[in-house]
Amino acid sequence: MRIQFSPSGVGLGHAGRCIPVAKRLREQDSKNEVLFSTYLDAVAYIRHNHFPVVEVPPLDFKAKPDGSVDFRRTAMDPGPFVAPISFLRQVCKEIETMEAFEPDIVVSDSRASPLVAARLLNIPTICVLNQFQVIIPRKTHYLRLAKLADAITLAIIGKIWTTGAKVIIPDFPQPYTISMGNLRIPRSFAEKIELVGPILPVRSEALPTRRELRRKLGLREEGVVVFAPISGPLKERSYLLQILQRILSKFPEKFQIVMSLGDPMACESEAHHGTFSIFKWIQNRFEYLKACDAIVSRAGHGTLLQAICYGKPSILIPTPNHTEQFNNAKKAVKLGVALKIEQDRLCRETLLHGMSRVINETSFLERTQEVMSDVSSYDGLETVTKTIVEVAGG
Repeated sequence: MRIQFSPSGVGLGHAGRCIPVAKRLREQDSKNEVLFSTYLDAVAYIRHNHFPVVEVPPLDFKAKPDGSVDFRRTAMDPGPFVAPISFLRQVCKEIETMEAFEPDIVVSDSRASPLVAARLLNIPTICVLNQFQVIIPRKTHYLRLAKLADAITLAIIGKIWTTGAKVIIPDFPQPYTISMGNLRIPRSFAEKIELVGPILPVRSEALPTRRELRRKLGLREEGVVVFAPISGPLKERSYLLQILQRILSKFPEKFQIVMSLGDPMACESEAHHGTFSIFKWIQNRFEYLKACDAIVSRAGHGTLLQAICYGKPSILIPTPNHTEQFNNAKKAVKLGVALKIEQDRLCRETLLHGMSRVINETSFLERTQEVMSDVSSYDGLETVTKTIVEVAGG
């Protein structure tokens, strides 16, 4: 069987949940052939994981110096006239790639162009996503016109997302759906959509105990361990990394802190500032995830789901103007498994206060364990892999 994965290349989250599926398919049958097509950050990351990848023309958004999404510059560049041309260039490249590779199935993660290309070539598709429509923060000016534009966009993009056999959302079913605020799904499309749980490369029960992992990783067996895996596109995480490194280096010594700078192309070199360790990249992140007491991160969908599955309370710092992350954080706070700190309020005092709460308040500890127990049966990796095999087989 030939499988083409076409994840979004903005950040590593989309490629990061396709790679475990690709590995599982290879493990199941050595004859399975896998090819990736993507752009930007994801290209080098996929090659680093030893999969062939075709680079396609990029589609990206602009960011301000503080990492927030710059909607005005994004709208101007590439702009309403150039953007459709860029999209068509992607479609053409995907058609060229599919004609050469001849896949039995195309798996798109949050990208429309491979779905269009596969439809034109009559190739079965599966769409993986956790945001049905891009929701832009609105001011009061032209609000009715903006809502009309949203409705038209939703109708078009909804048709594209649901053009294939299945739309898979790697999230928990209700009442624990983290991305619910980003899933404005019309009823007419609902029959093709399935929430399957997160795609975890490593499940908590497959790892040694927390105490054993702390010994292995050189962490204190007693005391508070904080894990800060800062991910996302470089332009989103750079500003936050500067602030957090300054703040965390001045944290009390009772906290042992491990930070990942989120650069998979770097070697695993580390720097130490007392009890604060900084890694450019952590290959065994799930061992640190199980060994720690709490998480500090952006409010990205993948990191947040991993924290919940491992029963760890989180302090979330959403990217400014990033509606998806704010909705994720809002739901996590509502579930009682996280606290949110807005980036412009982030300082040593607010982070230390938040950390004291998630570590010491019984409600956080009990709630995270309760939610972890309730969602433990969902195995998105197994379900997605099985669905790909079934759809490819007709």
